[in-house]
Amino acid sequence: MNRLQLSFACWDYDRMRALQDGRVRPEGADLNFLSLPVEETFYRQLRHREFDVSEMSLSSYLLTLDSDEPPFVALPVFPSRFFRHQSIYVTGDIREPADLVGKRVGTPEYQMTAGVWQRGILAEEHGVPVDSVRYFTGGIEESGRHEKIGLNLPDSISVTPIEDGKTLSAMLADGELDAIYSASQPSCFGRAPQVRHLFEDFTAVEKDYYRRTRIFPIMHTVVLRRELHERHPWLARSLTKACTESLRLAYEDLTHRNALKVMLPWLQQHLAETLDALGPGYWDYGLEKNRHVLETFARYSYEQGLASRVRAAEEIVLASASDEFRL
Repeated sequence: MNRLQLSFACWDYDRMRALQDGRVRPEGADLNFLSLPVEETFYRQLRHREFDVSEMSLSSYLLTLDSDEPPFVALPVFPSRFFRHQSIYVTGDIREPADLVGKRVGTPEYQMTAGVWQRGILAEEHGVPVDSVRYFTGGIEESGRHEKIGLNLPDSISVTPIEDGKTLSAMLADGELDAIYSASQPSCFGRAPQVRHLFEDFTAVEKDYYRRTRIFPIMHTVVLRRELHERHPWLARSLTKACTESLRLAYEDLTHRNALKVMLPWLQQHLAETLDALGPGYWDYGLEKNRHVLETFARYSYEQGLASRVRAAEEIVLASASDEFRL
């Protein structure tokens, strides 16, 4: 059988490196691995469907499922996870989450995955309803950023694009915004003394959040163009198995001690702390292990006026592709 030739756009993650360098090959397919920044990948895939397989924002992907003809299917593979308490930045008199009520909050895109998690967590755990702040969207460091997907929000949610030529980072530093919910760290942090983390001891807050919820927030998934899935129904499982093997090798690399593969001199201590807080297999793929994470996110998306309805995990990622075993 001739092997399929597939383009795969994804960032250069350690958990994807074995696919990138060819140590792991999917059964029946060869990958042309394109190491691209995530925002470029998302834009090109959402607007132009340029890649056979790609990394994709979980939020953007979920919104594509509301299309009459959804263009992608998602694998139970999650190359990016991130606790997002640490990337809420504030200024002025904001000392605790409740102080955000009534304030002006910048966010690059209302629909971006990080923001959905942040708004959901603040609403559910800290008494900051989603519609209790005013949102302003635009680039953190460069002007001109717009939503990748059109929104149809309820009137109770206020979202306003910032003026051309302005950036969220500068607006926070100048006091035009009270907070930023972001994925990246704004450049004003560390330069403008009044700009700080909402959760100063965010590591302790995030560990406690995981202990109570067992949620390590999923940011991105891997999508396959739907027409490819329909023509080659075996492909999704083949790709998932390959991604899972690449993840296993990345886990293994973290345990090497004769020579460090990662430029962290106290890697052993950091890994031990991570395992103590999150347990083994903390990045594992698969549907069942991540069901509660996916369904919590789907609920947040609906509650925030984004998704048209709450979807079960089986409607978000392909159950048939899942490899349910612990690495």
